[in-house]
Amino acid sequence: MIRQTPSARLRRDFATLPAAVMLLTLCTFAAFASEPKDMIGKWRWKQFMIEVSECQGGNICAKIVEGPKNVGMQVFATNLTAKDGDLFGQVAHPETKEIYNTRFRQDGADKWQLDGCTAARVCLSGEFARIK
Repeated sequence: MIRQTPSARLRRDFATLPAAVMLLTLCTFAAFASEPKDMIGKWRWKQFMIEVSECQGGNICAKIVEGPKNVGMQVFATNLTAKDGDLFGQVAHPETKEIYNTRFRQDGADKWQLDGCTAARVCLSGEFARIK
């Protein structure tokens, strides 16, 4: 019977560590990779209800369906694109209609964190919460 010294076992264990870390990272990234279609449904942002649906060309559209103003306005000024697990696109502010370059980060199945800035560097952040 061949016995390994403690240092040989340690070297063997450390040799498998990079592969384990890479596998864990890939599994974690895949679990959180968001696609635009993940947003389909009704969402609450402040006092506005926004309905996200599939529209022509396989893209998604977002329209204000309830709120103090601008009901019927399209919110997504550009198609959202997925990159590094987040969604990016230009979004019209429901109250002011100002266009924000926005990042959407999914926070579970029923929540999206938003942050973005206008060309004039006015920045806001907020949250879309799914309406069930």
